Amino acid sequence: MGKDIKEAIMSALEVIEIMDTDLTEAQVEPYVTAANTLVTAALGDSGLAADVLKEIERWVAAHMIASSRERQASDEKAGPASVKYGGQYGANFSSTSYGQMAMTLDTTNTLASLGGRQASIRAVESFA
Repeated sequence: MGKDIKEAIMSALEVIEIMDTDLTEAQVEPYVTAANTLVTAALGDSGLAADVLKEIERWVAAHMIASSRERQASDEKAGPASVKYGGQYGANFSSTSYGQMAMTLDTTNTLASLGGRQASIRAVESFA
């Protein structure tokens, strides 16, 4: 039986502890909820201990933030200003250091196998 959605949910402060961020607790909360939902669905019946699942959720929440709202810079310069972001879209949990930690904590390798589907776009030559 899967763990209750509220059982191992961590506080936004626990996510902020591992990130270099100025986001408020209120701004981090949606990511905490999303991480809990994902981990519950993917790993709830995995047999992993509740404390491990909670820690995975924390790193997944940080990964979600770093993948969207606060992308991780891989190269920064001061003058003339330039920033190069690390990771790449479509690389799933491998695209951030937080996601890599979440995969390391997941001894079932479930997170590593998520998102194996490839998206594709087809162009229509003409509507006529």
